[in-house]
Formats: sequence, C-alpha cells, structure tokens
Amino acid sequence: MEKPTHTVAAEGPGITPVRLASTTTTPAPNVAPARTSNKAPIKGRAGGSDEPPKPMSPGLLILACFLVSLLGSGVVVAVSKASADIKTVNTTTKQVVSSEGDLIAKIAKDVGASTVSITTEGTTTQGLYGQPSGTEQGAGTGIIISKDGYIMTNRHVVPDGTQTVNVTLSDGTKYNNVTVIGRDKLNDIAFIKIDKPNKALPAATIADSSKVQVGEKVVAVGNALGQFQNTVTSGIISGIGRPITAGGNGEATEQLTNLFQTDAAINPGNSGGPLVNMAGEVIGMNTAVASGAQGIGFAIPVNDATGLIKSVTQQGKLVRPFLGVRTVSLTPAIAKQLNAAADAGAYISNQEGVVAGSPAEKAGLRSGDIITKVNDDTVTVNSPISSLIAKYAVGDEVTLTVIRDGKTTTIKATLAES
Repeated sequence: MEKPTHTVAAEGPGITPVRLASTTTTPAPNVAPARTSNKAPIKGRAGGSDEPPKPMSPGLLILACFLVSLLGSGVVVAVSKASADIKTVNTTTKQVVSSEGDLIAKIAKDVGASTVSITTEGTTTQGLYGQPSGTEQGAGTGIIISKDGYIMTNRHVVPDGTQTVNVTLSDGTKYNNVTVIGRDKLNDIAFIKIDKPNKALPAATIADSSKVQVGEKVVAVGNALGQFQNTVTSGIISGIGRPITAGGNGEATEQLTNLFQTDAAINPGNSGGPLVNMAGEVIGMNTAVASGAQGIGFAIPVNDATGLIKSVTQQGKLVRPFLGVRTVSLTPAIAKQLNAAADAGAYISNQEGVVAGSPAEKAGLRSGDIITKVNDDTVTVNSPISSLIAKYAVGDEVTLTVIRDGKTTTIKATLAES
C-alpha cells in the first residue's frame, strides 16, 4: 500500500506533504458510495412553524375570490410580475453556476496541459552510516515552466537518493530521460528537466502571488493518489502566511513558512502541482495537508520561487539569491519586547544579525536596523523578507527601506549567490 512520506508534525496537527512513497505498486482504491446524513429531517417551514399548513376556510376563500374579481387585472399584473421576477432570479442563478462551471472547465483544460505526473524510484537508507536498505517508489506532480522541458516540483517528490525520474504529460506522452536539476535547501522546491523533448511544451502562466487575498477562489490540479492524473478540485484561499512543521513517518521534519492555506482538496500525489487563480495563473505549488483534518491544505506561494525559476530557465542551474541578514518578523507584541521603532518589518538580530562578507554587510546594514520594504514590496509577517528576496535573481540590485535610530533611509544592495 502506498504511504505518504510524512505523517506527523512536531507541533500542532500532523502536516503531510502529499507525495506518495512506497515499495509496492498502488492498488486501485476502494470507492465507497456517498453516505446519507444521519440527522433527522428538518421540519421547520418559513415562519418557524412545524405544523402543516391549515386549509383556507370557505369564508376566506369567498373573500379572496371577491377581491380578485374586484381588483381584476391589477392583481393579475402583480402576480405576473412576481412570477417574472422569480424566473429572472432562477435564470440568473443558473447562469452564474453555469458560467463558473464553464470557467473551471476551461482552467482545468489550460492548466492541465502544463501539469505533469511524476514517478520516481530510488534507494532508502537506514542505520548510523546510512546504508542502503531497499528500493522506494514515489509519485507526485510537476508544473511545466518552460517550453524546452524545465519542470518545478516539490523537493520531497524527488528527494536525495532518487535514481530515476519519469514524467507523463497530460496527453499521455511519457519521458524517462529526466534529470534532477537541483533541490532548494531552504524551501520544499526542486527542479527537473526533460532532456530534449520532442515538441515544445506548454509552459504555465505564473502570477504575482503577493496579490492573493483570503476568500479568493482557486483550483488545484494534481496526480491524485499517484494514479488519477490531472485531478481537478476547487475551493478558496482560507489563509495566508501560514507556518507549519512538515514531516514524520521516519523522516526529519522541516519548518515551512509563508504558505497559502486552502480548502481545495489536496490528496496524496498532488505534491508539486499547481494552485491557480480564476484567471488560470499559477499562484502556488501544492505541498502539504493537515492530517486528521478536513479541508486544510497548504501551498508554497509562487513568488517564493520566482528567483529560482529565473536562474533555472536562464542559467540551467538552481541558484538562490542571498542578502545575508538574520531577522525577526515584527508584530506589535514583538516590537514592544524588543523596544523596536516599528510595529512591522524585518528586525535585524543583535546577535550576528549581519553575515560577514555578505551583500548586507557590504551595503552597510547593521544589527538593530528594521527593513520595512524591498523595492516597493512591504515586509510583513505574511510577506517576510526571505520571500521578497526570493523574487529576485543573483546579481539583481534591490532598494531596501530601513528604519535606523528612528529615522527612515534607503540602502541599495546587490544580491549574491547563497
């Protein structure tokens, strides 16, 4: 039976990265019929009465007939207008539902073409010296980011020890000449490449994920359970800036921050698949689900990978931009404890807050400085400085808005390779 790679979180609810890993082939799941609710039928009617409606008395019926004959066409017109209004409302509702369904269908078709299924095989290790202990098979999802075969996925989909990677396109085309380009050390992101695909691949459209709002409708696409390719689910953004501890099932845990939370169903095998807005643009990459809960899934905002995407597609290798500061994300409560001059921003720690020889040191940043903006982007708990820096590439110059000794100034820094 296929098992998720991680099942237990170190803190809070279990967070399960949704890649499948197993030493056996996945059997078809048992599908149970929908179960009816065991709740008692609802008795209440409009007006709050549980009693059945009483028949109209003969006197009231005669009076009603008399009033109709007296008012004549006026009553008929009023009734006709009411009926027309009801039909209009019903028709409008149907149009809205139909339009949304058509839109999701179009998104599924367009984004589905840029979504691939990934299967892997590798060795597992155990013991003090990491001796090989067996073969592990896995399944996940990926997002095509360039027509020449670069694909973004989760690091835990192609972990260390992966020996073979196979990719299947939405049209059924299969490739086994796939190379792992690199794995990000700071986030659950990795890149693979199809070597010399026999056709131009449809790259996904990447959005600016900083504009995403809570309540926004989204669609998730992925290789559910490792066998239901391009499964489509929909929901909303339930929260932003979520931190989680992902891991378990015998593997090390890791801290992930600044995640989108969504109630769009994310299943095992969906890891690395796209989370898209209603314009069909990728806003995030599906990564984990909360075990023991319903409708709580997490995705990495695509802005956290923008700089990496640039380095991979332009240089053919994974290079993370580096500023070189250790910071604390300020909230009003934390700012009060630190006696900081601002309630929000990235507070550079007093203990080795600026890395020696880093772009930050060369630019003149100091411990105690508060970085409030990176270019035009404001630093917040939901948009930490690490995520804002990740939008850029090595060699890019950024303008930092800094509060120092109660005064605001700007400092330019050129990002280096981490």
